[in-house]
Amino acid sequence: MKNILKYLNVLIVILLLTSCEEYLDVNVDPNNPTSATPDLILPVAQKYTANIIHASDGGGRRANSIGNMIMYNWSQSDGFAWYPDEFKYNVTSSFYSTIFNDSYSSALKQYQLLTQLEEKYDYYKAIGMIMKAYHFQLLVDFYGDVPYSEALLRKDNATPKYDKAVDIYADLLVQLDAAITLINGAKLPVAPGADDVMFGGDMTKWKQFANTVKLRIAVRSKNAAAITAAFAEPSGFITSDVMVQPGYSVDAGKQNPFWNLYGADESGTKTMTNNATCATDYILTYLASTNDPRLDRLYEKPATGHLGVKQGLLDYDTPVVDAFVPEKVSNIGPGLLKSATMGACIFTLAENNFNKAEAALAQPSLGSAKSFYEAGITASFAYLGASGAAAYYGQALNNVSWDASSNKLQAIITQKWIAVNGITAEQSWFDYTRTKFPANLPISAQATTADRPVRLFYPSGELSSNGANVPTQPNAFTGKIFWAN
Repeated sequence: MKNILKYLNVLIVILLLTSCEEYLDVNVDPNNPTSATPDLILPVAQKYTANIIHASDGGGRRANSIGNMIMYNWSQSDGFAWYPDEFKYNVTSSFYSTIFNDSYSSALKQYQLLTQLEEKYDYYKAIGMIMKAYHFQLLVDFYGDVPYSEALLRKDNATPKYDKAVDIYADLLVQLDAAITLINGAKLPVAPGADDVMFGGDMTKWKQFANTVKLRIAVRSKNAAAITAAFAEPSGFITSDVMVQPGYSVDAGKQNPFWNLYGADESGTKTMTNNATCATDYILTYLASTNDPRLDRLYEKPATGHLGVKQGLLDYDTPVVDAFVPEKVSNIGPGLLKSATMGACIFTLAENNFNKAEAALAQPSLGSAKSFYEAGITASFAYLGASGAAAYYGQALNNVSWDASSNKLQAIITQKWIAVNGITAEQSWFDYTRTKFPANLPISAQATTADRPVRLFYPSGELSSNGANVPTQPNAFTGKIFWAN
C-alpha cells in the first residue's frame, strides 16, 4: 500500500501537466486523455475524496472541519486566532469555498473520466458513477442547487447551468441503481485491485456502498419508496467503516490528511492547528453527564482533567489567567488522531446504522429501529477504540437508552452527532438543519444570529466565471436546502 501513495503525488502532477497540455493543443480532446489508465486515475480520485472531507494536502480545512465547528464540537485554546470566521458564522463567498471548488476540479473531474471509459472497464465506470453520487450529494447538502447535468464537460461547456437540488437528488438515486446494474451485468471486465484504495477491487463492497449512499439520500429526503428499495437490494449495506487508504506514511506530503492538519508533522512535532483546536465546554459536559466512555477517545485528557472552552470566547484570562492554554485544555483525542498512517474515513458504519434506524422508525416493517440504533452506538465505540457500548446504552437515560428515550428520532440524531464527531461531522450539521437535534445545542458567543447557518455560499470564483448561471444566493441562515423545508 505504501508504494501506491509513493507515486500518487507524482501522478497527480503528471495529470495536472497533461491537463495543461490538453488546453494548449487544440487537437487533443481533454475529455478523453490518453496519458493515464483507469488504475492510475482511480487512486488519485479517491485520495482527492479523502482530502475534501478532511483536509487539503496543503493543510486547508474541509467538510469535517466546518461540521465540527458549526456543531459545537470544537473550540479554540488560548493564544490563537484560528477560527474567527467560524465563531462569527461569517458565511461569505470565500468561506470554505474549497469544498465547492475542489469537488469539481479534483475528485469529480477524475471520477468523470472513469465514467467515460470503454465497456471493458465497466467496473471502473460503475465506481465513477457511485463516487460522483457521493460527492454530488455533499454538494447539494452544502449549497443546494449546483451544476450537475452540464457539469464536468470542460471545454464543451465551461459555464454549466445549475440544476435544482431536488432534481439532482432524484437522479442520484437513478445513477446509483444504474451503477449496481452495471456491476451485475459487466461482461469480462477489467477488475480493479490494489489501485482501488477503498475496497481493493471488491465489487460486492462497491454495491453495498452504492446502496448505503442511496439510503443516506433517501432518508434525508424522506423518500419512502427509495428507502424500501435500498433495504430490498440483495447486496445489503456496508459492514465496516469506509476508508481511503493509499498507503499513508510518516513522510512529508504522505501523511493522513486529518493527522497532517490536526496531529503532528512528519518529525512528530504537534501542529499549530492541534494546539489551537480543543473541545467545547458543552460537549465535555454532555458526554460526562451520560457516563460516555467515548469522552477520553474523542478528546485528549490533560493531566489536570478535561477542560473545554466556550466557543467564541473573547476573554481567556477571566476568571483565571492562562487557564485555557493548550496544555490545560482537551485537544482532539486519540480515538480520532490514531496515527499518521491511519486510513481516512469517508463514511462511518455507525452513521449507516443510524440511517437504518431512522428508516425503520418510519417504516417498522424494515426491521428493528432499536437494534439498528444500538448497532450504531456499538460501531461508534469500535471506531474510537472505546469499550462498554452495551453498558452505556443500557443506562436508563434519555437519548442513550432506546427504551428510556421519549423522542426516538431525537435519540437517533443525537447519537449520530456523537458518532460522526471529528470524523464526518458535516453530516450532523445537515441533520441539525432538518431536525433541530441535538436539542439545546449552544451557538458561538460571537454569533449575531439566533442559530447556526444552514448552508454555504457559492464561491466567488464561480460568481466571476459562471455568474450568468449562478442562482440568487439564498440567505445562509434561513435558506434551507429542500430536504429541510
